[in-house]
Amino acid sequence: MAVLGAPAEIRGWGLAGLLVIPAADDTEARKAWATLPAGVRLVVLTHAAAEAIGAAGENDGPLIAVLP
Repeated sequence: MAVLGAPAEIRGWGLAGLLVIPAADDTEARKAWATLPAGVRLVVLTHAAAEAIGAAGENDGPLIAVLP
């Protein structure tokens, strides 16, 4: 499991054992999505990261959960 998004919004998730992938802007979010480790099956995204990734998240990649 991983969590991807703005550093201030995701920093605490590492305490729960998730892989924390900070992305400060849309470009970083898209790059991080494209280079997710192979074993990641679920990604929790911030709202902004989900918007940045857009249709790329609809492919046969990991499951996605978006934070409110």
